[in-house]
Amino acid sequence: MPRKKLHASGSFGSRYGGNVRKRYTKIHSELKSKHLCPRCESPTLKRTSVGIWSCKKCGLTIAGGAYTPSTKIGQVSKRPINEIR
Repeated sequence: MPRKKLHASGSFGSRYGGNVRKRYTKIHSELKSKHLCPRCESPTLKRTSVGIWSCKKCGLTIAGGAYTPSTKIGQVSKRPINEIR
């Protein structure tokens, strides 16, 4: 019997419903994907704790979202600042 390819929600089995498991898989894959450091542009930005991101290469520590270093609301709030510059 061939083995199935499991996602992050594979340990849930058939519990909790399809939408919850899809949402969990999407969030978990975003969390574990490679993120670029804003200072040194290397893909070494990792989450230290909820909302705290640090670069392994240059040591930069920034505050961001819980699952991604930058949130959509943060990007929207930076638009007027970038237009003024």
